[in-house]
Amino acid sequence: MVSVYNSEGAAVESVPLPGVFTAPIRPDVVQFVHTNMAKNARQVYAVSMKAGHQTSAESWGTGRAVSRIPRVQGGGTQRSGQGAFGNMCRGGRMFAPTKVWRKWHRKINLNQRRYAVTSALSASACPPLVMARGHKIDAVPEMPLVVSGAESDIAKTKAAIALLAALGAEADTDRCAASKKIRAGKGKMRNRRYTQRKGPLVVYDSKDSVLAKAVRNIPGVDSCNVERLNLLSLAPGGHVGRFVVWTSEAFAKLDALYGAGAGETAELKKDYIMPRAMMENADLARIINSDEVQSVVRPVKTDVQRRKAPKKNPLKSLDAMLALNPYHKAHRASEMRATAARAEAKAKVLAAKRAGSYKVPKEVKAARAEKNARRPASKAFYAAASLDGEIA
Repeated sequence: MVSVYNSEGAAVESVPLPGVFTAPIRPDVVQFVHTNMAKNARQVYAVSMKAGHQTSAESWGTGRAVSRIPRVQGGGTQRSGQGAFGNMCRGGRMFAPTKVWRKWHRKINLNQRRYAVTSALSASACPPLVMARGHKIDAVPEMPLVVSGAESDIAKTKAAIALLAALGAEADTDRCAASKKIRAGKGKMRNRRYTQRKGPLVVYDSKDSVLAKAVRNIPGVDSCNVERLNLLSLAPGGHVGRFVVWTSEAFAKLDALYGAGAGETAELKKDYIMPRAMMENADLARIINSDEVQSVVRPVKTDVQRRKAPKKNPLKSLDAMLALNPYHKAHRASEMRATAARAEAKAKVLAAKRAGSYKVPKEVKAARAEKNARRPASKAFYAAASLDGEIA
């Protein structure tokens, strides 16, 4: 139930909460739809088709020790001989000039737009999200805030200011009025001179309501018909949590527009069913620690799991090599035996040489003789033979 307040700020009755305020809050959908919707209000812009080409420039060609960029013809001025046309030249055209046939607008699926609007409406009833957006709602009695009799009774700006003050929204409007600043940049020369924060959004029902005219001159306050709720107004900048003030007539019409709850078809939108949250209960800690879940989960592992051993190089680690090639153990043993045998034979030869009893084996003598037979004659032999006249 939601309380309805009068123009003095006193609660007069209670009404059921519309089903749209229970819709899932999806900031990602809101941001996506807002980004694409904001592009539909852009104005076409482009540079002139002739910009940078309004000169009779030609390249000088090669052979003059200058670049081949087109150069302005003529003489008598500094402009003659200067580079033209290129994007690197002063007075030349820009690279990839902007065109008016760029894709300016974006189409958004109808169901996505409706999903974003319902998410923004649901977030407007969550005080933490409204406060996180920057609104001052410490004195506001309840969220969502509903007021009765405002559409027909509030016709002047003075009465609208008094109504907002009675409802506790004066702090938010004062914040908006104090936030008016001159824009930084060239936008102040393009009819965007001032920036200002967003305040309350007043939603009414009747097309002939005088409330819209009463609040239009209050800084930061916007108004909107409940049948034309716009995401750009409900979530400025793509951020959910706009402070919304509802009239009782507009508040009562929400069920007909979006449905009384999940699974119910809306009366004023053909075949529209409000989106449903994936989880009815979003408290994950409560779900995990519940008896129903804990009774079927596996018990906690008590043994300490071994840490995976780091990878070792088989060329440096014997264990790693044996895991890859078990024969490496026998091969390594044979190599070690051969090495030891060679070392032992070398030691015996060295000892025999020192004792003077060393004799060259016959096999070694035969190998040396065969090697010497294959050697070419020395230079001294050829020199002596030429002197004797045996070789011409």
